[in-house]
Formats: sequence, structure tokens, C-alpha cells
Amino acid sequence: MADITPALVAQLREMTGAGLMDCKKALVEAKGDLDLAVTILRKKGAASAEKKSSRAANEGVIVQSIQPGARAGILVEVNCETDFVARNEGFRAFCDEIARTLLANPKADVESMRTAQVAKIGENIQISRHHRMEVTGNGMIAAYIHTGAKVGVLVEVGAGKETTVANEDFKQLVRDITLQIAAGHPFVVSRDQVDAAVLAKEKEIAAEQVKNKPPQAIAKIVEGKLEKFYQGYCLVDQGFVKKNSEVTVKEHVASVAKQLGDEISIRRFVRFQVGEAGA
Repeated sequence: MADITPALVAQLREMTGAGLMDCKKALVEAKGDLDLAVTILRKKGAASAEKKSSRAANEGVIVQSIQPGARAGILVEVNCETDFVARNEGFRAFCDEIARTLLANPKADVESMRTAQVAKIGENIQISRHHRMEVTGNGMIAAYIHTGAKVGVLVEVGAGKETTVANEDFKQLVRDITLQIAAGHPFVVSRDQVDAAVLAKEKEIAAEQVKNKPPQAIAKIVEGKLEKFYQGYCLVDQGFVKKNSEVTVKEHVASVAKQLGDEISIRRFVRFQVGEAGA
């Protein structure tokens, strides 16, 4: 049997928010497999879907750069050892330079820039990941860095007409979408993008939670639980935060599109949070 240490139990508790004894029992049942233990706790209703520890990794910042005209943009995570360095103006300026360099040339060799900064700062610095987007057809790329630079968003929003992209209402919509992604933490744009394995797991967990209900009621309850899952997991199904969640993101986008007499679509996005890459 796997050695279920107090540290492992504490780690699972941090990931799920479940009680100590529930965590220990789940780890014993899972033979020490953390991911399986999370699933076991969720089936028992003792854990949330999100791993709370996924954001408790390295220090660092998320930075962005957008080309003039908003036709291309990039999001970059740069890690360091301490929060003190992460808040240093010189380090932030270095990170901004890295973003501009990689936006101009995604294959640029920035190793010499990194090693020079390591020598200057005296801490290990890693450029852990970056994601670059370029508009296809009509549309724009936008970015948002949340206060503290621990969360960043990059999104492509498309339009049917070129004139729409220059409209201030469209630009405001795009800014609002970046804020929505930062606050709502969706994983995909729409339901058709949900991975089949993820959906199957959610169905399994939902069914397990209501297995003692009458058979005729299970399907309806599972359907309701999946609907709630979509409302958190899919961007367009989320309640639009700027409207106090009274309408969905999809409904708000449709409303602005109707006002502008055009078709508007959220094509893709990425959301970076410091430490996720190494969690």
C-alpha cells in the first residue's frame, strides 16, 4: 500500500478544501494517487471541481504586448524566486521587453536577455510560457493584466465587417470580455469545445452523487448538474459579470452585434495565472 503521509493529506486538503479524514480515506482508496483522490472526493460531494492549489506555485508576473492596430498580441509568463523581485520595476521592465521581443518574433532567442537579468537580479528567472495570437479576417486581439500581474488574458474577437472593429462599442465589448475571462476563469469558449473525456468524467461524477435517487429522476438531475458545469466551464454560458450575471456572455455579445448590425464572435482566448505552468 502507498505511504499516505501527513504532507500528502495536507496537499489534498489544500487542493480540494475537504476535511482531513475525508482526504486520508480518499488517498487510501486511491492508493496515493492525488488526481484519483480528488475525483473520489468530488463523487462524494466533499470537494469542488477546481484544484485550489493550482495557483500556489512560483512567483512571477504575466505580461502582454499588443501590436499597433490590434492585429497581433502575446501573453508571457516570467517566473522568479520571490515576490519582492516580481514587484521590482527593473524586473517588470525586463518582462515587458521580453513580451515585445517575442511578439515581433516568436522564435527570437531571448536566452542572453534572461541570463543577463539573472546576473543583475541575483535570482533564478524563467520564461516559462508564452502564447501569441494573430487576427484572421476582421477582428481584434486584446489583452488584460489584472492588478498585481498574477493573471493575464489574451483574446481574439471577430467581426463580419471591417468598420465594426473601429467602433467604440465593439472595442468596449472586447475589453469587457477580457475582464470576464480574468474573473470567470472559463476553460473553453463554447460547449462544442469541451473535451469528451472531461464531459464523460463530469457525467460520471454527477451520476455517482445521485445514485441513490429514483432511476427516473437521475437523468434529469444529471442534466441539471451538467448545465451548471457548462455555466462555469464555458465562456459564452457564464453570467456576464458587468450585468450582474442577469444575462449570459453569449446574450450580451448578441445584443451588441444586433446594435452594430453585424456578426460578432469570440474566436479563442488564453488565460495565464502565475504558477499554473509548473503546478
